[in-house]
Amino acid sequence: MNKIRQFAYLFIFLLLPLKVAAAEGDFEKHLQQFEKTGKAQDANKLFVLLHDEEFTDSLLRYDDNTPAETLKAQVNYWTAEYLYAQQQYKRAADYGEKALPLLKDKEGESDCLNLLAVIFIRLTDYNSAAKYAKQCYALDEKSGDPDMMSSSLNTLAAIYMSANQPKEAEKYILKGLKAAEKAGNPSRRAVLLGMASEVYHALGDDKQALPYAEQSYQLEKQLGQEDKAVLRLSQKASALIGLHEYKKAEQVLRDVIPALRKMGDLHSLAIADNKMGMALLCQKKETEAVPYYKEAAQLLQKMGDMANEMHSRRGLYESLWNTYPDSAKMELDRFNDLKDSLYTNASAESLARYNAEFDNDWLQKENQAERKAKHRILCMAVCITLALLLLATAIWWVMSRRHRRQRKINEELTANIDELREKYRQLSLEYDQSVAGQQDKEQQESLSDADKEFLSKTVNIINQMMHKGQVDAESVAREMGLSLYQFRQRLTSVTGEKPQDYITTLRMKRAQHLLDHHPELNVTEIAVLCAYNDTPNFTRAFKKYFGLTPTQYLANQKNQEKLE
Repeated sequence: MNKIRQFAYLFIFLLLPLKVAAAEGDFEKHLQQFEKTGKAQDANKLFVLLHDEEFTDSLLRYDDNTPAETLKAQVNYWTAEYLYAQQQYKRAADYGEKALPLLKDKEGESDCLNLLAVIFIRLTDYNSAAKYAKQCYALDEKSGDPDMMSSSLNTLAAIYMSANQPKEAEKYILKGLKAAEKAGNPSRRAVLLGMASEVYHALGDDKQALPYAEQSYQLEKQLGQEDKAVLRLSQKASALIGLHEYKKAEQVLRDVIPALRKMGDLHSLAIADNKMGMALLCQKKETEAVPYYKEAAQLLQKMGDMANEMHSRRGLYESLWNTYPDSAKMELDRFNDLKDSLYTNASAESLARYNAEFDNDWLQKENQAERKAKHRILCMAVCITLALLLLATAIWWVMSRRHRRQRKINEELTANIDELREKYRQLSLEYDQSVAGQQDKEQQESLSDADKEFLSKTVNIINQMMHKGQVDAESVAREMGLSLYQFRQRLTSVTGEKPQDYITTLRMKRAQHLLDHHPELNVTEIAVLCAYNDTPNFTRAFKKYFGLTPTQYLANQKNQEKLE
């Protein structure tokens, strides 16, 4: 198991498990058969596949006398390892948790705890990851094995990194490097050097992150581990981006991405795509960045890696904004959904510390910080509530004052309207009998007697209704003793106008006459006399009919008088 545990840490941050060449179908078939029978011979078929792909140091083989509990423990553990390598993280967690209580030896228990911690980091469940990492480190520290301790410390550093606390991760990774040197394990040291590069990149100290990545890369090359060396180059690209060496980072990633695609290392490929997108975006190459971010988002969404998918969605939002703003907004919505989900699943400021720290001081500090945060939130909520209450009160006062003022204006206007109608009743009658009558006479010359009588009656009714301040086609038809349809048909045949248009014509002619001959009247008063209780509506109707507002019409008339 030591060999598998050594490899597992390569994939805690930006790395994936070993590529498994065994057909998934065969593995699933053997697994189902073992779960059905529980026989040693079915378990051995699984272990043959695992050994062929170097998952185990030696071929595991059990006879029929092996206790059922031991068989279940081993099958469940190695199934978890296999599923993790296949990036089926949720299933891997299920099998790992089933194996844990069945493992009796300390080394096997430690390996399983460590595997579960790594899996839950992938699932962005930092609460569970920290819980298992804590138990694992306690066992390793008790054993005194520096190699095992270095791996546990690396896992703890990864949890803090995932929880966005690189300063805390720094303590663990530096301690882990010392343990790895003491253990004399160069492969483990390469892993920790790579993690150190990630930590210092997250701290913004890329001048230190770059040499760590370079050391890790050179060490992997010396060990002949070409696939792992590609992963170190990806870490080097991160440091170059941090140093604003975007072109150099792009060149490095153009070697890394095809290699990762060829290896089938999809998770590392997705993260490298994110880096390439950022390197291109920083060079103002938005269009070139889009396909890299898209591939990363699709892969990470499928894997359930919300933390890294957030970076993809943010990159897509920034890359698409200038060319496809609607698509950019959709990516921003997805980014916000992921951010909310991550906050719900695990708080970077509390859960990682709560589960990963070993002394009570951290817990007390965290509780105190939470109380202060809650107090601040409560104070903010009270302030916001008071502000909203004051705003609502101010709005109510303004609206109430406006309502009272409007009600007073309406009362005054109603009184004025009644007074105005009474004052100019004789004026209206005079207009109806003279001016309007003359206009109608010119119009009626070609009409039959019946049509003349119909039209005269119609005009009289419309004028009477204007005196009262309300006129419409339906009311006129009713006064004429006709249905609206009959009235429309008859009036249209006589005048060529629809009822409402004819009514508007009479109102506009009256308005024109009053503007021409009664300068003592203002626009509001003329509107009332023409059965408009709303001056803006009168103004719009007048402009539509004459092409000028009443005020413009008067100004035009005055200019013509001056010219004459």
